[in-house]
Amino acid sequence: MTLKEKYQFVLHYFEKAIPHAETELVYKNPFQLLIAVILSAQCTDKRVNITTPAIFKKYPTPKKLAEATFEELFPFIQSISYPNNKTKHLIGMAQLLVKKFNNQVPMTVAELMKLPGVGRKTANVITSVIDHQPNMAVDTHVFRVANRIGLTKNATTPLSVEKQLTKNIPEALIHKAHHWLILHGRYICIARKPKCVLCGLQSICNYIKPKN
Repeated sequence: MTLKEKYQFVLHYFEKAIPHAETELVYKNPFQLLIAVILSAQCTDKRVNITTPAIFKKYPTPKKLAEATFEELFPFIQSISYPNNKTKHLIGMAQLLVKKFNNQVPMTVAELMKLPGVGRKTANVITSVIDHQPNMAVDTHVFRVANRIGLTKNATTPLSVEKQLTKNIPEALIHKAHHWLILHGRYICIARKPKCVLCGLQSICNYIKPKN
């Protein structure tokens, strides 16, 4: 099987298995999603979704959040991983949105990465989820699944995985493929004991060879 054929097989499988893939973070606008994605680093979406409603209610706009003090915001975030840094990042992010971006979340990766707490992965998430831009956010799930299946070769960094995936996935499907790979890694191709018996990709997966 060629690499092109493998990609076609995988994408066809996901289109059938997870036709309505989307982020599991709960949000109503780009500002809320940005807060949620910043908080989600090294933390589960479930925990983030428990935490964010109170933040969204107290700080509904960048201006409101920009005016918050560390002592005011920290109690909302203390159950999240790395709460000190994330509290500072959220306030700094909001302040820059007010100062540089007219209270609006920018929709380019380069501009988003100027915000505190926003790296390439987060910027890719925001632009792909909100604007369906062909950007691939590579988290631990995407990194693991892409390498296990064999969609990538000698890809040892998130950026190298991102480049290989965006090169081989049709542009119109990249924003969906991001969610397909995440959800597959979260529920089937899990890190320690992947549920290979439940996976429809066994026949082409490099991690598990089909039994004769």
